[in-house]
Amino acid sequence: MALKANHLRDYQKEIVARVLEEWHHHRSIMVQMPTGTGKTHVLANIVSAFTGNVLIVAHRMELIAQINETLDRLRVRTSDLDKEFMWSESRIKVSSIQTISKRIDTLKFEPELVIIDEAHHALAKTYRILWNKWPEAKFLGLTATPCRMNRNGFTELFDSLVTSWSIAEFIRKGVLSVFDYASIQPNSMEQLLIDSLQKRGADGDYQVKEMDELLNRQPSIERLYQSVLQFAEGKKGIVYAISIAHARKIAEYYNHKGIKAIAIDSKTPRETRRLLVEAFKAGDIQVMVNVDVFSEGFDCPDVEFIQMARPTLSLSKYLQQVGRGLRKSKGKESCMLIDNVGLCRIFGLPVQTWNWERMFRGELAGKGHRDSLPKKDIMYASCLREDADQQDIGIGLVISHETLLEKLSELEQSPSLEENHTVLQAWQEDNTGLWGLKCGRKKITEAQYVTVFDIKGEIAAVRFSDYSCGLVNELGKAIWKRKGCTSLNINRNRIVEIELEGNEMNYLDLYNLKVYLHKPEIRRYGDFELLKVKHLCFSRTKRFYSSKQDYDSLIITNKGFLLKITEKVGEVYCILLGDNEEYYRIHDWLPDESAIIHDTKGNYYQATKEGEKIKIGNAISSTDWDKCQASIENLEKQIIREMETDKKNRKQRILDDYRKALPYQSGIKWGLKVGNLITVPPIYRNIKPPVGKYCAVEMNYSQWGIISIDGAILIEPKYTEVFIEENGMAWLTQVTGKKVSVKLK
Repeated sequence: MALKANHLRDYQKEIVARVLEEWHHHRSIMVQMPTGTGKTHVLANIVSAFTGNVLIVAHRMELIAQINETLDRLRVRTSDLDKEFMWSESRIKVSSIQTISKRIDTLKFEPELVIIDEAHHALAKTYRILWNKWPEAKFLGLTATPCRMNRNGFTELFDSLVTSWSIAEFIRKGVLSVFDYASIQPNSMEQLLIDSLQKRGADGDYQVKEMDELLNRQPSIERLYQSVLQFAEGKKGIVYAISIAHARKIAEYYNHKGIKAIAIDSKTPRETRRLLVEAFKAGDIQVMVNVDVFSEGFDCPDVEFIQMARPTLSLSKYLQQVGRGLRKSKGKESCMLIDNVGLCRIFGLPVQTWNWERMFRGELAGKGHRDSLPKKDIMYASCLREDADQQDIGIGLVISHETLLEKLSELEQSPSLEENHTVLQAWQEDNTGLWGLKCGRKKITEAQYVTVFDIKGEIAAVRFSDYSCGLVNELGKAIWKRKGCTSLNINRNRIVEIELEGNEMNYLDLYNLKVYLHKPEIRRYGDFELLKVKHLCFSRTKRFYSSKQDYDSLIITNKGFLLKITEKVGEVYCILLGDNEEYYRIHDWLPDESAIIHDTKGNYYQATKEGEKIKIGNAISSTDWDKCQASIENLEKQIIREMETDKKNRKQRILDDYRKALPYQSGIKWGLKVGNLITVPPIYRNIKPPVGKYCAVEMNYSQWGIISIDGAILIEPKYTEVFIEENGMAWLTQVTGKKVSVKLK
């Protein structure tokens, strides 16, 4: 591949060169580069230099438009499958994943290279089919955040990760913008509300509904506005909201206060969205409020502030959001990051370093935790000191861009700001021919190995000086060793293939260092993995589960938060999502579908659908078990009470909505509906608007009765007239003309 890199910066050239080198050894590569550092330019350079057919895939139309624009500037001819239903002659095609997934069975185009933008989405089913469709093609994934909240790694799809500099390094080099950072204080009302959030969504993040209920209120929105007024008055910015309703309320309030703002969400028509974005880029709109729409791939360098109004536990969401403000622009001195939800106390400042390699492999989750501060983050330590000086319980400046530059300069030689990954590399000593290991620029071991067979991430397969073979970690420590081996190979599924003398093969699972005599088959159940070895089942946890019966006779059920394994003997085991340490036995199920589980040490836990593991107690002795049993019974009662309360609340919310119902006619009959929701079917001759929880209906001519707003008949239709008061008192006129009163319940 000829490299045309005249327009690239040095660090981009380095990334391209490393990708090309990796393709000599691997078919599928992922590249990590922080937002705003030119991933699209790297993509364009590789595409223009590649001589075969290329397919570029993204998940949003804005990303496709940006890629097409960049390639067009470089005079690289492309065709857009989302616009051109007839194939053009161009060898480079750009498409949304939605279009590709719909047409993949009829496509005649055979790409030799598939590029996936925002590749942290690639674990979705729609993307996986690409690898199956084109097994011989090279793959390149690009992302700023190679991480998942559930600790799912990407090694099933990508063989290796190429990382660029850290955000701190890019700021020091002048590639990214410096920033000021303001955050709510620990004792602020907003922080207290966020700390009370208990529920989790399917992805492990805060539940949107609960966030919306607590924070989508006038006082909170007023505090958002005051923060902008205090730190970013007159500046152009992006606000990240919780929900569509939240975004619209923020935009409405900002407009009311004289800030020209618009709300954009997934329901905004495509053309309307395009026109609004153009107006924002042109400066006709000052503030754009959105719900996750412009957290990825949105390019507007002159954004002067970012306001975070959406709590999150997702590292990816945090970095994607702040990254929108870190692009450099002429006349832009710095970017103001306004953290109205306390994210810096979960993740640290954006200049913290992250171990992308371990997240890429699924060994670390890209997830923050409340009340757990980022470890070994020197920059955040300074953040805490300045934060502690703030007496105001509202919002205050954490760090200024001047202080940020000073701290970065002081820490330039600090190990925490060196290369932000732990990928091992081999180096050879010229005199002896022996090999050693290094991590970045730091030598981990001296030259002492006869051979380095293979390296995957933080594990190297080597031959020692005594001619035994083994595995060495990123600290240079031997974690496994064996004599009589001729070679070691670490495959993409983290299974080490051990070739023994006499061409015999053994296999070692890197998760628990268990050696198998037969080649394991990887069996996947969504986000879970099991091994089938000959006829038995094994888990990939450090303390591993081994089945007592044949694999095919097990009943294996994916519950989302756990994988349930039922043996015919009646024993039920499970593996928890994101827990690589242990397997568990299921003791019981609770009414909310959470599970009571226990490990091999007698520790009992509640495993929740939100992915939490809450310890109940230890039941080594009978006395301990009595305590555990009592705790389980109390927990069950508590859950039942909470479910009953939730049911009542749901019913009340439904009734509250039903009070807004209006009469509607279908044919000659009348009913009630709220918007498009029919609350009472059209079965009545006439119906009056609800009064509180009640409604007067006419079944036949001059035969009136009363129903509740959910349709239940309270008083049979037999009265000539019905009048309902707001206090629930009803006056009924009988055929004789006599009026009677009834207090409705």
